[in-house]
Amino acid sequence: MKFSTLEQIIACCREDQVTIGQLMLNEQIKETGKSRDETFKQMGDYYGIMKEAVHRGIHEPVPSKSGLTGGDAVRVHQYMSSGVPALGTDACTALAYALSVSEVNASMGRIVATPTAGSCGIIPGVFVSTQERFGWEDEHLVMGLFSAGAIGYVIANNSFISGAEGGCQAEVGSAIGMAAGALTELRGGTPEQAVHAVGLALKNSLGLICDPVGGLVEIPCIVRNGFGAVTALAASDMALAGVRSVIPSDEVIDVMLEVGTAMPSKHRETAKGGLAQTPTGKKILKDLYGKEGKKLREKGAKAKKDETGD
Repeated sequence: MKFSTLEQIIACCREDQVTIGQLMLNEQIKETGKSRDETFKQMGDYYGIMKEAVHRGIHEPVPSKSGLTGGDAVRVHQYMSSGVPALGTDACTALAYALSVSEVNASMGRIVATPTAGSCGIIPGVFVSTQERFGWEDEHLVMGLFSAGAIGYVIANNSFISGAEGGCQAEVGSAIGMAAGALTELRGGTPEQAVHAVGLALKNSLGLICDPVGGLVEIPCIVRNGFGAVTALAASDMALAGVRSVIPSDEVIDVMLEVGTAMPSKHRETAKGGLAQTPTGKKILKDLYGKEGKKLREKGAKAKKDETGD
């Protein structure tokens, strides 16, 4: 890639007179050696999968394999349709759609990791809801995915996108930033405005821990995707209104690396802290793995005894 920071993306867009999405598409073609049509079609297929996941979880309850989650997307969608939500219909739709994709993920359905499975609902929730609202063609949203990809590339290479490495700020936070920046460009914003949207979004999720109850990507991961979609909409609106990230967005990414590195391991996807270790979180863990967990401990103890001869 000819860029490694968000500021370099802005400079490249100015030099080449292209959008962030167009820049990323051109770079992807160079990287893979595939034709423009092949590269665009592949991303288009990904967007098709996103839309499938959105509509599956909205129209039918999708229970997870554990039975802990499922049906919340339907509940929010029905609530939205029957009254006037405080968020308004547009933001509430994005919220419901994000929940839907995350529930499909928890049920072992087909999703696109954006940038991870744990944060898979945010970009689809934002993209599909705004497409319906503004009447955009799929091609427009596909170009938006290239824009989101460029932002994610910078975050991944300068910080991290893994909850195990940097907490939920690295997964949900990165997805919010990607969605906010891409949406800003989709709505006609400049590369500069898109980059400000990224910084505004990331600042609001700094320090968010990864504390999956029972070690599963369900509680609180799914609801965080719903909130994340709404945050992305807010960050994009701020940027389009002229609000700037006073701390440059690249510096915000550096701070995410600093915070994630300093975060205790118990708050980085180990399920040893946070919500996972509340009384209810422990009870859920025991209910899920009580018998199996005991078997695994006994098996491990036996293996150790055989190994040492004690």
